[in-house]
Amino acid sequence: METGFRFVSNGDENPHLLRWRKMKTIMLCCSAGMSTSMLVKKMQAEAEKRGLDVKIDAYGVSEFDEQFPHYQVVLLGPQVKYMLESLAEKTLEQGIPVAAIDMMDYGMQRGDKVLDFALSLIK
Repeated sequence: METGFRFVSNGDENPHLLRWRKMKTIMLCCSAGMSTSMLVKKMQAEAEKRGLDVKIDAYGVSEFDEQFPHYQVVLLGPQVKYMLESLAEKTLEQGIPVAAIDMMDYGMQRGDKVLDFALSLIK
């Protein structure tokens, strides 16, 4: 079972200087999980460029209930934005924020902007 923690070296092999770092987990959700897949790739590329330890996955709304507990934040594609209130109610007990992706950022596939938005919602 994956815990979300990864062992990370700070570059020095002295075992006393090794540390643990919590990986950020982001779920994107759209009608079928297909249209957000391209955005996920752009977000992952941006995270890699920044040296961030991030797990980003895309799912269809039909998988929402099963998948959301594994993530720290859920972002919705514009086509399911109308479900924001009902989906956010489901995550309330776990304290997982649910928000809609800006339509312009989504349409322009601005992985950097969407990544920044997701990270800003993670406590």
